[in-house]
Amino acid sequence: MEDIIVVTTESVPGYRIVEIKGIARGGIVKATHLGRDITAFFRNIKGGEVKEYTQMMAEAREEALKRMILYAKELGANAVVNVRFATANIGSSVAEVYAYGTAVVVEKE
Repeated sequence: MEDIIVVTTESVPGYRIVEIKGIARGGIVKATHLGRDITAFFRNIKGGEVKEYTQMMAEAREEALKRMILYAKELGANAVVNVRFATANIGSSVAEVYAYGTAVVVEKE
C-alpha cells in the first residue's frame, strides 16, 4: 500500500470514497522536563512565546498524527478524511494531544 492521504476536508479532490473503515485515532500524553519548565517559567515572566512548550506541543502533534496514520493502515484504509486535533491539559506540565479522522478507502476518479 502506498502512503496514506491525510486531509482535513470531507473528501479528496480527484478521488472518490468507496469504503469507510471507521475512526482512525492516535494520541499521546506528553510532559515537559524540569529544564524546560524552568526556562519556560523565566520566559513567562517577561512575556512572549514559550518556545519550549511550543516545541513540545509540535512534537506531540506529529506523534499523534503518526499514530493515527498507523491505526488507519491497520484498518486497511488508504486515506483519512476530516482530520482534527484535540488537546487537553492533564496536569501542570502534562498535555494530551489527540488526532482523529475517518479512515477510508479511496480510488481515483
